[in-house]
Amino acid sequence: VKPVQCNRCTSWCRVRPRFVAGVVVQPTTHPIPSEQFTSAPHHILGMLAGARSASSFRRPSNRPVRLDRTQMKAFSGLFGGLFGGLGQSKPGCELAPKEAPEGLKLATFAGGCFWGLELAYQRVPGVVSTSVGYTGGRKPNPNYEEVCSGSTGHAEAVQCTYDDKEVTYDELLDVFFNRVDPTTKDRQGNDWGTQYRSAIYYHDEAQRQAALKKIEEVNQKLGSGLWGSKWGGSKVVTEVQPAGDYYIAEQYHQQYLEKGGRMGRGQSAAKGCKDPIRCYG
Repeated sequence: VKPVQCNRCTSWCRVRPRFVAGVVVQPTTHPIPSEQFTSAPHHILGMLAGARSASSFRRPSNRPVRLDRTQMKAFSGLFGGLFGGLGQSKPGCELAPKEAPEGLKLATFAGGCFWGLELAYQRVPGVVSTSVGYTGGRKPNPNYEEVCSGSTGHAEAVQCTYDDKEVTYDELLDVFFNRVDPTTKDRQGNDWGTQYRSAIYYHDEAQRQAALKKIEEVNQKLGSGLWGSKWGGSKVVTEVQPAGDYYIAEQYHQQYLEKGGRMGRGQSAAKGCKDPIRCYG
């Protein structure tokens, strides 16, 4: 492993994690595992976290590095696993039950980073419980790192268990379209990749019909200019698919923003809360 100067910083890189995916990083050197990676550890982290290219994870000189949500979650996941045994493959996530408890219903949505979307649904009266997980993919029992690589085909998703006597599915769709940008394919804000696609996974024919009707309404508003430049595109590209296997994500992802994330700044999940949702690592 040859130490080289970072080719994207004007001086030696100031990002100096002691471990990067199990590799010790010396304070002023950058290990290059292969020609695939550029020379700084934060570029390696960007690739590990599913960035489209190493160049999309660069740092201007003399400014602090800011990880996006994908990179921060992957970074947290890597460090969470490092001390549980280096070189060991992480266990896959468990399959969630197919049916809701008696008297309740399921609703499943994918809309980019699942942290913020989950908190939005936690606040909805009539939503009994929520979880974040992975759905719409090919590989059984995936874990976060696999989903983040884009190789499994899964989307980050939120599953709600709700009481339809207190909240309608149409109201849950309104929460979805108020929270996500349904006009950008495989992207939400700065988060890129198929795992960030927007999708509605219906659990019965009534949900499918409601989703298609809502998309038609949203497209009409977009076409008439009623929503101006609220979103990045001009037409809804949200997928509408039957609900399939849904794998409950790792425990550290569950109710992440309510618990405060890595910053310890918990956000209210109280029913009816209207506080702005801050999505952070």
